[in-house]
Amino acid sequence: MKNSEIRQLTTQEILERIDNEKTSLARMKLNHAISPLDNPNVIKQTRANIARLLTELHSREMNEKQNS
Repeated sequence: MKNSEIRQLTTQEILERIDNEKTSLARMKLNHAISPLDNPNVIKQTRANIARLLTELHSREMNEKQNS
């Protein structure tokens, strides 16, 4: 997911995506511990997506504080 795509999402959609990605990451880590994934880089990509979403969310919170 690109930053430009994330910026187009509403705050509620970002929160939902964060929750979904974290659940997915936990499931992937568990599956990878039991039997190796075909592409373990997916775990890294998922962590990066979570970080991008959290960064955008934090940025929006900071903008709201500055504007009020």
